[in-house]
Amino acid sequence: MKFETNKVYQGDCIEVMKKFPENSIACCITDPPYNYEFIDHKWSDSEVKRRTERVKDSNTMVKNIPYGSGLAGGVRNSRWYEKNRNNDLEYMKWCQLWTDELFRVCKAGAPVAVFNSNRSIAHVQIALENSGFYTRDLLVYKRNSGIPRGLNLEKKLEKMGESNSEDWNGWHSAFRNEWEAIILVQKPLINNYWETLQKTNVGVFKTVNEDGSFQSNILENFSSKGKDEKFDHCTVKPLGLIKKLVDTLVPLHKENIIFDPFSGSGTTLVAAQELGFEYIGIEIEKNYVPIINDRLEKSRLVKELNPSLF
Repeated sequence: MKFETNKVYQGDCIEVMKKFPENSIACCITDPPYNYEFIDHKWSDSEVKRRTERVKDSNTMVKNIPYGSGLAGGVRNSRWYEKNRNNDLEYMKWCQLWTDELFRVCKAGAPVAVFNSNRSIAHVQIALENSGFYTRDLLVYKRNSGIPRGLNLEKKLEKMGESNSEDWNGWHSAFRNEWEAIILVQKPLINNYWETLQKTNVGVFKTVNEDGSFQSNILENFSSKGKDEKFDHCTVKPLGLIKKLVDTLVPLHKENIIFDPFSGSGTTLVAAQELGFEYIGIEIEKNYVPIINDRLEKSRLVKELNPSLF
């Protein structure tokens, strides 16, 4: 396979990355499948749609992500916890398959930012560290809203006919979730930051904002996809958020390639293109590749017609 930039490869990222040359990637920003979404299922477009359709007309509060993990309900007996733990171990094992290849293809000093849920981000971090990466920070992507999930004990007891249900007003089984984790790791430096930067063009972060303030590790005030963006994908990250990460994590240089092994709807690739970087994406689901290429082409045309916007 010829190694080409500004391209989306369709396939399993673990297998595709094996064909990439060592030390070729300057930065990876990616949003892999979260552990709790697809337990014992393939991460496929058909499965996403099946699960999303399942809750479209239901009372479930969260309708934009695939329904259920198979572990949310049921009796909390030893078998339930054992299944939960075994799933975590299998997820970490799978993560390390792709983090091992990612480590090989990254240049020294290359930053890697991986999105995941606050419940399972530690599993991804362990896999990245086992592959050789060094943890730099845990960034917080604070969303504009969050919806309470889990058990409402008062309502549950009411349905059961318990007379003291009001005594449990305000008691639930979970917090309102309004943030996602971004684990930030780095491939080890060559002795120090300056030597690494001279040899690989990466290693330091631009953490002073345009107004002179120092960038926090809490990233907020980024809106979701616009109303004119109709691409069919359930977990799209805001383009502004990804552009902020690219701009912060890697200096603009002709040899710096931005990489996303789980391209999804292509937001990381669009962000890289708009900021003037070379990019490479991999996407296992063939139905998403046309969405990515269409977004890239529209973005390219807008940039050509209105360069002052970028």
